[in-house]
Amino acid sequence: MRSLPARLRRKTRAWARRRHGIDPDPVDLSSRRIYILPTGLGVAFALMLFAMFLGAMNYGNNLALGLAFVLGSLGLTAMHYCHRNLAAVRIASAASEPVFVGEEARFRIALENHAPLARHELTLGNDQGTSRPVRLDPGARAVLTVNVAAQRRGYLPLDHFDIATRHPFGLFRAWAYLHMDVKCVVYPRPAPRGLPPPPVETDTGGAQDSARGGDEDFAGLRSFHPGDSLRHVAWKAYARGQELQVKVYAGTAVTSHLFDWESLPGLDVEARLSQLCRWIEDAYAAGHAFGIKLPGVDLPADIGPAHRQRCLMSLALFGTQESQP
Repeated sequence: MRSLPARLRRKTRAWARRRHGIDPDPVDLSSRRIYILPTGLGVAFALMLFAMFLGAMNYGNNLALGLAFVLGSLGLTAMHYCHRNLAAVRIASAASEPVFVGEEARFRIALENHAPLARHELTLGNDQGTSRPVRLDPGARAVLTVNVAAQRRGYLPLDHFDIATRHPFGLFRAWAYLHMDVKCVVYPRPAPRGLPPPPVETDTGGAQDSARGGDEDFAGLRSFHPGDSLRHVAWKAYARGQELQVKVYAGTAVTSHLFDWESLPGLDVEARLSQLCRWIEDAYAAGHAFGIKLPGVDLPADIGPAHRQRCLMSLALFGTQESQP
């Protein structure tokens, strides 16, 4: 059962979505999009000022009365700066990595400051948590993440998130609700190891791991695994900041798998997809060529990260409206 604050936040988000609709990508925050309320510290500060004002009036203490007005002016100035800290910030989506069911999708959101003044303590958040605060100097750009639990395969939309600030002094919280058309791909959860894959095939002239021979034609790259020869590591790609990868060549014999939907009778749709996902991950880790055959999808055996992504994407979108042949 939701708490009262959670229900109020949900109703407020729904009202904001009806008012503003789906936001473009990127979007520049206008002043009318920004809401502001005092924090708990701000409420305590206001009560303290009220008590100080009553005491000063009761005892006719001009010094205390002047201090109350100065502190009150400070609070109003803080409210103005807190609201201005968000105005005209540009928000855009950045690339998000696919995940498996059961993991957390990490939506990457870019914040850009095109104003001549710095922005302080900006955060992004949703029901699952809040990102670390960042400072944006004039012309600067920062990328923050918003996490969402991936509970089913397919495209996972980022339903909502908010950008907020408590700068300066933490007396007020200014925020804006965002509803952008941003999605992340969720692959099926790999089944536990145990069920062996279909019998392997040996092909000649196909793509093959360079550590096993066949150095005639370069075929691509795959992830580095313990035991791989350091002679075949793609050091130039690693120096450019990419992950450690191994060069793969074409020629001679290659171990190849064909993972067929029909080879898993008796399992339901999700169980079959999970088992196929497990076989794909194991074959890719071993450097073997593999292909998949689903109803309406036939991907021949190949190797490399791009082929793995195509196969996993076919599993993720199988039977959905976004499914691709």
